[in-house]
Amino acid sequence: MLHDADTLAFYDREAAAYAARKRGAPERLHRFLEQLRPRARILELGCGAGQDAELMTAAGFDVTPTDGSAGLAAEAQARLGRPVRVMRFEELDEVAAYDAVWANACLLHVPEAGLADVLGRIHRALKPGGRFNAGFKAGDGGGRDSLGRYYNFPTEQSLRAAYGAAGDWSALELTAGQGGGFDGVMRDWWFVDAVK
Repeated sequence: MLHDADTLAFYDREAAAYAARKRGAPERLHRFLEQLRPRARILELGCGAGQDAELMTAAGFDVTPTDGSAGLAAEAQARLGRPVRVMRFEELDEVAAYDAVWANACLLHVPEAGLADVLGRIHRALKPGGRFNAGFKAGDGGGRDSLGRYYNFPTEQSLRAAYGAAGDWSALELTAGQGGGFDGVMRDWWFVDAVK
């Protein structure tokens, strides 16, 4: 299993509240977009309520927003005014289709044993030279937060191993940071930039 049913159910149940929260675009997103060619084709995994997809589309990129939660996909669709595909990570089966993949704070919900498989699917979906950005709450192994959501809480070593098992990357950079979340708890994070 490459997704956690209880976590998806949480996002379906809390979709309206999650979509209503105030959040600005992460600075990482602006840096990510600066590295792409104009009108690059971007797959967004875990688009949530669609804020990042809205910004990327307004900047002229060809964005395909997806989310594993039907509730969040509906919220994003309402914001964006166009279809948002309900897609779990294990359903990604495209090959060399995207210039970039933006996966902000979503792959952190993939069960540890399935992370390399999901990363491999992303690797295959990228064109050669394609860029991939993701963020993970750091830790020392999987567990749940106070809201019952599952997180893989990787170490640097386990993240590097999962990316290494997923395919050959021409560049792979892990950056430590801090950030909050829907539960209001500040945590250490790993932000990963990869190039196929």
